[in-house]
Amino acid sequence: MAIRGSCLCGSVHYEITGSFALAGHCHCSICRKANGAAYVSWGIIDPEQFRWTAGQDHIAQYESSPGKQRCFCRQCGASLASSHGGRVSEVVLGSVDGDPGTRPLEHIFVDSKAIWHDITDELPRHGEWPPGMGL
Repeated sequence: MAIRGSCLCGSVHYEITGSFALAGHCHCSICRKANGAAYVSWGIIDPEQFRWTAGQDHIAQYESSPGKQRCFCRQCGASLASSHGGRVSEVVLGSVDGDPGTRPLEHIFVDSKAIWHDITDELPRHGEWPPGMGL
């Protein structure tokens, strides 16, 4: 069964034909500013299993760090995904329509988390990238 997602205004839609390899909460300052929240929940996917299904002309991209483009709807501003080398490999879990079939397993970049936010769950915490990760 495919995982589907969309932006706030409904202009942009996507589909993932597989499942998420991993999901987690990122507390880095870039994710906080891009999403206007204490952290953003990301799901890692196989880029071969992702496709935009509607609204490609509404997708804007911003290079937030070298080689990483953040994809968002140019009409409503909703954050949707990130691409590396032009291929979508991360999806904002909040943009998924329905159950993404995964749950976040960790917090990353907690060394730069918002001072006003307290992490209250028992998920593992990493100061930066978890060992072996570094996308």
